[in-house]
This record gives sequence, C-alpha cells and structure tokens, in this order.
Amino acid sequence: MSDIYYIFIWWFIYFALGVIFIPTTFSFFKNFADRGYIFSRIIGLVISAYTVWIIGSLHILTFSKITIGLVILVFIIINFWIFQNFRQKEEGKNLPFRLFFIEETIFFICLAFWAYVRSFEPSIRGLEKFMDFGFMNSILRADYFPPLDMWLARSPQYDGGHFINYYYFGHYIMAYLTKISGLDPAITYNLTLSSLFALAFSLSFSIGLNLYYLFQKTTDNVFGILKKAAKPQERDGKESRFINMKTAILVGFFAGFLVALGGNLHTIYSFTSGYPNEEPVPPWKLEFGYHPERYWYPNATRFIPFTIHEFPIYSFVVADIHGHVSDIPFVLTTIALLLHLITETKGTGGKSQFLREFYERTNVSFSKMVFLGLLLGVLYMTNAWDGLIYMVFSGVVFLYLAFSQKKSIFYNTLSASLFLLFFFLLASLPFSLHFKPFVSGIGVLCAPSFLTGKNFGPLLFEADHCQKSPIYMLIILWGFFYYNVLGYLFYNIIPQIKNRLIILEKKVDFFVLIMIFISTLLLLFPEFFYIKDIYPAHYRANTMFKLGYQAFIMLGIASAYIIFRVNQNIKKSFSLKVYNSLLVVLFAFVAIYPYYAIASYYNSLRDYKGLYGLNWLKEEYPDDYNAVVWLNQNVSGQPVIVEANGDSYTNYDRVSANTGLPTIIGWPVHEWLWRGSYDEAGKRIPEVAEIYESEYPDQIKAIINKYNVKYIFLGSLEREKYKNLKEENFKQLGKVVFESGTTKIYKVD
Repeated sequence: MSDIYYIFIWWFIYFALGVIFIPTTFSFFKNFADRGYIFSRIIGLVISAYTVWIIGSLHILTFSKITIGLVILVFIIINFWIFQNFRQKEEGKNLPFRLFFIEETIFFICLAFWAYVRSFEPSIRGLEKFMDFGFMNSILRADYFPPLDMWLARSPQYDGGHFINYYYFGHYIMAYLTKISGLDPAITYNLTLSSLFALAFSLSFSIGLNLYYLFQKTTDNVFGILKKAAKPQERDGKESRFINMKTAILVGFFAGFLVALGGNLHTIYSFTSGYPNEEPVPPWKLEFGYHPERYWYPNATRFIPFTIHEFPIYSFVVADIHGHVSDIPFVLTTIALLLHLITETKGTGGKSQFLREFYERTNVSFSKMVFLGLLLGVLYMTNAWDGLIYMVFSGVVFLYLAFSQKKSIFYNTLSASLFLLFFFLLASLPFSLHFKPFVSGIGVLCAPSFLTGKNFGPLLFEADHCQKSPIYMLIILWGFFYYNVLGYLFYNIIPQIKNRLIILEKKVDFFVLIMIFISTLLLLFPEFFYIKDIYPAHYRANTMFKLGYQAFIMLGIASAYIIFRVNQNIKKSFSLKVYNSLLVVLFAFVAIYPYYAIASYYNSLRDYKGLYGLNWLKEEYPDDYNAVVWLNQNVSGQPVIVEANGDSYTNYDRVSANTGLPTIIGWPVHEWLWRGSYDEAGKRIPEVAEIYESEYPDQIKAIINKYNVKYIFLGSLEREKYKNLKEENFKQLGKVVFESGTTKIYKVD
C-alpha cells in the first residue's frame, strides 16, 4: 500500500474521533468563533483513550480493538444525546462551516506535508527513538497497564520494579491510535510525528484566531461599541458589532507558524563566519557574510553552554516523540480551555442545585472543571513538568475570575484550585500508584559558601553549581518574543495602566499578559534553580529544556496576537513604523530556521524513502531485520529475550526496541535515570556477557532461569561485541527456531 493511503487512514481516524465528540466540544467552546472544532479530535482522543487506559489499569478488560470499539460506541451514544440538546440552543445554530473547512484543510495539508518531509529520512533510530519506539511496542503487546519496561526484565532479586517508570502516556496514545489503525508501528511512528506537527499548527491556528475574535467581541461588549456602519456581511451573526474575521484568520496562521515552524534569532549566525560547536562567540565579534553551509541548526538548541533549549520545529525535525512533543496537543487544548474560561460570560453552572452551587463557589462549571483536571492529569502522565506548569496557569485564571466577578477572591480561588487539584490527582492516580519519582530535590544556583553542602527540605545547596546565562545569549534565544512583548506593553498596556478597570475588563489582553507572565517565570527559574537529576555537568539542562519549551509555545501564540493587536486602532506614528520595520527583520530570522533544519536533516528533500521506519535495519542488518520481523509475527505476549546490550544512542538493544519484548538490560544510563540508581544495571551487564561468553552451561542456565528468558538472540551485534562467544552452549539450552544468514534465535527449553 502507498504512503498516501497510510496518510488518509491516519487523517480519517482523527476526523472520525473529532466528529464523534463534536457535541462535547461545542459545549466546552460555545463562545469560540469556530466552536473549538479542531479541538474535537483531541477531546475525543483524550476521553476515549483515557477510558480504555483506566479499564486496562483496573484489569477490567484487555487493551484490544474490541475494548476500544466498545468504549467508542458508548461515547457515540453519549454525544448523540448531548447533540439532541445542543442543536436546540442558540449556539447550536448558524455553525461556521467555512471555518470548519479551513481548519480541516490546514490539518490535512500539514499532516501530508510533514509525512512527505519525514519520508526522506524515516529511520527510527538515533537520539531517543529506540526508547520511544520501544515504549510504544511494549504498550502494543500489553494486556493491562502499566506496561512492561522492555529494557529491564523482571527479576526476583530486584524490587525496584519492572514496569515502565517514566511518563509513558504519550507513548500509550501512539499505541492506541496504532491499535485502531491496524497499521505497522514502524509506519505509525512517523504518522504520529506528522500528526503532532499538524496538530501543533492547526490547534495554534484556532487559538490565535479566537484570541483576536474574542478580543473584538469582548471589547465591544465592555465599551458598548456598535459599529453600525459595517456592512451586514461583516457583522457577527445577528449582532451589530464588527468582527474582522480575515484578520483573525491571519492571526491564526501566524500563531500556527510561530509554534510549529518558528525558530529563534540564532539564525543570525548564518550571516557570519560561524563558530565551533559548543564554543559560541557573540555575533558582533565574527566576520559578516552569508555562509549557510557553516550553519549547524542544532546549535540553536544548545547555545547556552551545558543547557538545552529546544522548541517544536527542532523536535519535529529530529523526530524523537518524547513526552514534551507528544504533549503539545494536550497543552494547546488546555490553553484553549483556559482562554474560553476567562472570556465566557457568567452563567448559572447547570440546572441542578449541586451544579449551580459548584459554579457559585468556583466560577467554573462542573463539567469543565472535571475535564480540565483530566487534561492536567494527562499532561502530568505525558510530561510531568507540563502538569505542574498549567496547574499554576489555571490558578492564575481562577484568581482573575474571582476578582472580575467581584466574589470572595481568596475563597473562590482556593475552592476552584482545590477542586482542580482533586480531579487532577484522581485522574493520574492509577499512574502514580506505580510510578516512583526520580527527582531528588531542587538545587539552588550559586549558593553562598556558608550554605554549601547543606540541605533544607527539598532545597539543595551544592558546591560548584553556579551557571548563569549571558545576556546576549538570552536575547538571541528570546529576543523576537520579548520585542513583541515590549511593543505590546508600550503601545497597548502602559497607555491604559492608570485605568485598572479597563485592563481587567479586556479579558483577552489580560489572558495574553498571563501567558507572558507565566512564560517569563519559566525562563527565570533555571537562572536561579534546577531540578536535581543524574547529569553532573548539565545539571540545569533538563530544567531549562522543559520550562523553556512551554514558554516558547505560549510566547509564540502571544506574539501572533500582539503583532496584529499593536497595529489595531493605533495612529501610524513614526515610532510604530520603525517598530514594524525591525519586527519584519526579526521575524525573517525566526522564519528561516526550518529551511536550514529540514535541508540538513532530510538531505534537502532528496532520495524519497517512504514512511516505513525500519528500512535502515533492513539495509544495514538484513538478517537481524528478518529476525525482528519473525519475532513480531510469531511471538505473542512479552516473553523475555536476551540480546547484546550497549550504550545509549547506539544500535544496541535494537531487538527489544523494535519488538517490545523485554530484555535483561537495555540502555543502562536510561535505566539509571528512570530508576534513580545504576546499581541494578551494573549487576545485569556482566550477566548478559556471561550468557554469551561463559564456558559453564550451568551458570548460563542459572541466569536464564533467574530472568525467565525464553529466547536468545544471536545476531550481528552479538557476534561483534562478544569476542569469546560460546554458541555451542545455546544448543544445550534450546533449539533454533529462526535462522537467516548468521542470525539465529534460540528458544529455551
């Protein structure tokens, strides 16, 4: 079958999930210009996948197509009932089908575009792909949850667990969609990446569009502006206020571009003589000249020494589907829901006394509070940092709602926050019961000498831990966004600062200010603190990485809105012309980043290879590839295999990664990170070597029995690594069940 067929199937699954959950979505986003149409596929995915996951976590039904089908059938019935009530209401009439078509077209084009790009280098190897693909394959083989760690087989001597001890919900979503599609996981891995790109663009488009739409709508509500001079076709439905939808759509496109494709100002180095990797030099100290061949796109994500500051387009290019990437659609859905909460008109909360009292105490309807709690739980289980970040974001929104509705600020904010915390904890409870956090504290940077070596609760004061980001580097990384922020403050906010009421009642402006405020806190945090992990020299890298990633998304959306907001209803002064001229230059630097990244990673889109992600294995290790295919086709469940283990980011442990079958020990540093200790990995590495090289069959058998090994894999890397290989021992332990060239699989008797 062709790649076009695979793309269509993948699009149709998202489309169908969205259509099923349109009634639920429209009830959540009834004030949006597009009624939240494009978010219906995420709401459908979250609710249906989470329900299947809960059923599997409680061991009620297995993770299977039948279970998925039953769950979706139930939600079809529920949404049909919601639809019957919804279509009789005002918001159920005069639906914006043109916007639906625009958003669906954007999603499909972006999906097809990135699938096309990915087809020039579809290999599932390098960086974190073995881990991501291994998690996905392990989940596909699982009957219940949590799934097994494919790189740490169960041992009676180790009580640290053998389930995945990582934030795997995003990988579960990959497996869930793969199970529905029936396609090969080596294809759906790349389709998942393509759909994440499409969702990043289309969901950001919707948020940008609705920011501008709601700004016009709520501003008119506040000041009672009725622009009767507007032509009838330019009016918003039956209302007489003017809504410029063309501009709103443009804001949407800018938001989609900045979030999904935007880079930073580091591309200025392509107009210099460049600098050696990991030894950055200020651009003004370099010779000027256009040298694109010297520009190395990953440097934009490793510019500040010993840190990481990635952003979505880099993630899409290098194709790791880690939690920070698979979380993007859920993050954007959370932002959209919070935007709707802050801009919706005051309601009653529902028909029953309970629903009305809940709304009165929290300023949020019960259904939206439950769903927001579920979203935060999903964020946490996918990428823990995001759950905490958007919990804080939600708290600030609750504070605004209590203040703007002139209620008890402390009581209503606290009440809403506690309810949200409860639903968040409840949603993530099945995950938390089996998860052991590997964070060991919060480090304080540049601690004074008299505190060095001391701990106060979670705070750590470690010696020689003092890294600061040079100002010029921060400007290069974040200058474009904060140039927009400064313009916004100067032209839109400061002139009205004396009238606090006006600022508070401009709900969209206040929401954008919240995004800027939260983003700024996220960027400042790693300048003073870091979350303690296992990396000695790069101790603040992961902290800056995860916090900065969310700041990039929020600032990208905010900047799209600001670019048009600054130029609305403002006299075109000389200063504004200068401001816009420089903005164009800065935007150009941000916009050219994907050109360099795609051209470099995907060989300037030459040599089309297709979407199948294991062609590299087929070409470089053909016999091993045949063995992997045989295992996937003939071995059910998750019996333990043994294979050569090796360092992270190598081709070792390719069998467990490509099949989901657990091995004795996989990438040891990864297990160290996930388990908080290297001890168990350190014990197992020599045991694996002993299986392949020991001269004593009894010792080999003891290890095999210890880990309940069912298959011994003997392929290219095993023969390469274990020079003293004793294959004759395997013949005493079992029989050959597969053979291709020099690759063999022994099944243990």
